[in-house]
Amino acid sequence: MFNRFLLIVVFVPLAIVLIALAVANRASVPFTLDPFNPGNPALTLQMPLFVLLFAAIVVGLLIGSMATWFKQGRYRKAARQRGLEAQYAEQQAAAKTSHGQSLVKTAS
Repeated sequence: MFNRFLLIVVFVPLAIVLIALAVANRASVPFTLDPFNPGNPALTLQMPLFVLLFAAIVVGLLIGSMATWFKQGRYRKAARQRGLEAQYAEQQAAAKTSHGQSLVKTAS
């Protein structure tokens, strides 16, 4: 249910906007990798503008995702440590419970 809602409300309008952007910006533009000699044909690529726009969006998403992942590293580490502590406490409680039951059985 939520997936269908997400598809209709978010992804369909986003797809429409991206398709319109691609159709409106399909003219070829030069993209140069040499800022000091922009006329250098060896480092200049001709490609549609929408390819550059989509590539910039993807690179921005990747950089933002990596920055978020690195920033949240300390929280993931703390969660791992607390999980190990909880697992150790459960094992200790289980060991005490089974040890206490064996003492009750031998006393009877």
